[in-house]
Amino acid sequence: MFADTFWGLKHALKFVHKKTGTPPLGLITVAAMLPADWNLRLLDLNVTVLSDDDIVWADFAFVSAMVIQRDDTHRVIDRCKAAGLTVVAGGPLFTGEHPTFPGVDHFVLNEAEITLPLFLEDLARGNPQPIYTTTQFPDIQKTPAPRWDLVDMKHYATMNIQFSRGCPFNCEFCSITSMFGRVPRTKTSDQLITELDILYGLGWRGAVFVVDDNFIGNARELKEDVLPALIRWRRDKRGIPFNTEVSINLSDDDLLMGLMVEAGFNTVFVGIETPSEDGLAECSKNQNRGRDLLASVKRLQRAGLEVQGGFILGFDTDTPSIFQQQIDFIAHSGVVTAMVGLLQAPYGTKLYRRMEKEGRLNTEMSGDNSDGSTNIVTLMDPGVLHEGYRHVLTHIYSPRVYYDRVISFLRELQPPKVGVRRDRSNMMAFFRSILRLGIIGPERFQYWRLWFWTLTHKPRLFPQAISLAIYGHHFRIVSESS
Repeated sequence: MFADTFWGLKHALKFVHKKTGTPPLGLITVAAMLPADWNLRLLDLNVTVLSDDDIVWADFAFVSAMVIQRDDTHRVIDRCKAAGLTVVAGGPLFTGEHPTFPGVDHFVLNEAEITLPLFLEDLARGNPQPIYTTTQFPDIQKTPAPRWDLVDMKHYATMNIQFSRGCPFNCEFCSITSMFGRVPRTKTSDQLITELDILYGLGWRGAVFVVDDNFIGNARELKEDVLPALIRWRRDKRGIPFNTEVSINLSDDDLLMGLMVEAGFNTVFVGIETPSEDGLAECSKNQNRGRDLLASVKRLQRAGLEVQGGFILGFDTDTPSIFQQQIDFIAHSGVVTAMVGLLQAPYGTKLYRRMEKEGRLNTEMSGDNSDGSTNIVTLMDPGVLHEGYRHVLTHIYSPRVYYDRVISFLRELQPPKVGVRRDRSNMMAFFRSILRLGIIGPERFQYWRLWFWTLTHKPRLFPQAISLAIYGHHFRIVSESS
């Protein structure tokens, strides 16, 4: 399960009585590739527990995890092995660290569309191998729709789908291109609509997260086919919003921005990383270089998109002045959700190879972007770096600064033409926010200031303002514990 992290939203999810953000899309996609006569159970340990009955019932335990879930994964595997289960493992954690999991019987690594059938064929013949891996990239237009019927949707704040894999850029610290390549592979619009129809048919009416690491990697296909299809699909399903991850060059394409907003996208995560040109050059973040990043963010906001931003401290070119530069950029940009972390080197990245060559890898990566850890030896003094990092976090998530940023963002944001569907959980979150934030919280003065400012200046954005207040409560708690 996930620790108390920035994106875990643990303290915000309590307002809507949800246990976690999204279901494990990788596992339910793999489930769709398993033999039809197998009986399957999904155990997402973010929402349930692994019981003795589950272990007795099963013949196999298929385990997937991310790096941040390393410790819990070891415990789960040890428990399954002690009960005599055959353990099959795959996913991001095992791709780089499979030698450290001796309890796993079979590793099915890389993309399962290629390696899982090989394992299943050998299993049927009674001769499964310890490791299955590949350097090839599958055609995901042949990937089946995930098994959302295995998911108990009431526990989740958001459902998730995938449209593409891969990214045309090659940032030094990013593991996406090493895992999925630089040529974006996409599903068809028919696949995407089919998956949405399944979710809708199962009763889902909330937000949908398109998990692509760069949704606009193939912008032409989006503009000519996929987004028009989404627009048609949403004509009688207008309350369903989408969010995704994009690169900053989306701000250069008015048509693409307009189509995304019309299709229901209201939030995009953008890797901004640093306002320092030297830092951007160092990490090969070429799509961010030579542009006015502040103006790019504002263009996205004015198009109707909330920009969530990723920021990094600890580049070799960083000096102590970077801390105030990051604070100033975040404040002036109105990026409300600003994930600030120390530079880490994921396994398989160009940065990992460079740090390994320079003898600057000093520990295993935590996988947590908000715990103040790094697995590299930084050129900046570690004490200065960690003190500066803590200062940035506690400053940007202090109540006055955070709420100022919310108002700055709402000033820029173009209100949506179609409102988001309200449900009982949203209304309960609203009333809980009055109690928790407006009456007993340390941000109560700022909460009421935002309340009355929004009703006076941007009343159509009032629900979004309350949501951002709730998120700020979570971010403040996480930042104070970093």
